Amino acid sequence: MAIGTLAETFDVTPQTIRRDINALTDQGLLQRHHGGAGPMLSTENVDYTNRKILCLREKQIIAQLVAQHIPPRSSLFINMGTTNEEVAKALTRHDRLRVITNNLNVAKTLSSNDGLEVIVAGGVVRHKDGGIVGESTIEFIRQFKVDYGIIGISGVDMDGTLLDFDYREVTAARSIMDNSRKVFLVTDHSKFGRNAMVRLGNIKEVDAMFTDETPPAELVEVMKQNGVALHVAK
Repeated sequence: MAIGTLAETFDVTPQTIRRDINALTDQGLLQRHHGGAGPMLSTENVDYTNRKILCLREKQIIAQLVAQHIPPRSSLFINMGTTNEEVAKALTRHDRLRVITNNLNVAKTLSSNDGLEVIVAGGVVRHKDGGIVGESTIEFIRQFKVDYGIIGISGVDMDGTLLDFDYREVTAARSIMDNSRKVFLVTDHSKFGRNAMVRLGNIKEVDAMFTDETPPAELVEVMKQNGVALHVAK
């Protein structure tokens, strides 16, 4: 909807509408376009540059909490996503981790510590965010069985459905879930109730969720019924 139309509808100035659009866009609740804004699309994610700064502080405190639950000498998968990239930063001081990843940004971050072993999946590199996808990525992941699988997500429905935008990314995340002894879902509060078109699975398949705010009561109830631990970073 155009800014002028919104200003007239709500009887405020265009400057107020622009300010509100900026705030809602920063929260991932609205998608800005030329001359106005509209609802977030289920077919297209926010671009990587904006996702890196969206809820950055929240992602950082989530990452610190996740790192506290990863003991030294663990093996783990870390997949794509800006929250996972913050988790990688939080793990750089750990000792003797063995990390398999399909995220070049995660690999670069963790390789700064020569006490960590980083294994990078083969496949097609996405130019937009350094993610690695494709059939060879899936086959590579299936060679391992690790202690922890750390996955990000684009949306969590109130019935516990985990949603994302790219079916190739979802296929890799699905393989990580299937080959991890424990699965940790890392997501900030803006993903609760957010729509996306590709189904990854359900929250009941996750051992623990790490987030920055308590989810809506409906989702919390689903987690309780399925024994999913909830860790809220403060």
